[in-house]
Amino acid sequence: MKQEFKKHIESYIELFPDLNLEEVAFLKSYLTIEEYSKKTFLFKSGEVQKEIGFVCKGLLRRYYINEKGNKITTGFVNENKYATDYPAFIRQIPSKYFIECLEPSIIIKLPYDKIQEGYDKFKRSEMYGRLIAEYVLTVQTDRVESFLFKNAEERYLDFIQQNKDIINRISLSHLASHLGIERQSLSRIRSKLTKK
Repeated sequence: MKQEFKKHIESYIELFPDLNLEEVAFLKSYLTIEEYSKKTFLFKSGEVQKEIGFVCKGLLRRYYINEKGNKITTGFVNENKYATDYPAFIRQIPSKYFIECLEPSIIIKLPYDKIQEGYDKFKRSEMYGRLIAEYVLTVQTDRVESFLFKNAEERYLDFIQQNKDIINRISLSHLASHLGIERQSLSRIRSKLTKK
């Protein structure tokens, strides 16, 4: 298991090809790796996320609970993606979201304060921070615009196109919630598309 963890950390470091030895040593000294079982939480609504998470293995769901008590799925996080409520994380304020493991997961974590220290010490660290922020902003903007400019069928087709690696790993209920439709509506869309 220790070798597997080491392999995960090495593969994470490889995401940052321009780091020098000092930067790699700094990063490695503060990375931790944790295993989560299915249905456990990386964090819950009301908590401040102290460490950014990077998924080595597994699948997580981000959701919030609306005024009617319904769990509304806003996204899925699978391998090689960051599990975070980034706007709350960078401001170190309580999140409004839950991030729950849908599968047993292995997550590499890096503390917020060490990220900030890395920004101060190493110029390239800021660039990587900016790239993560740009990625998160793009994902969030795409989601908002999909509700503004696309119908449910188009949102479903886009989701399939962009998430081929997880489409068979998530429940129809979670997918329907993510698409902003009832499960019956999703079933009708799927049935209609199979007849084409």
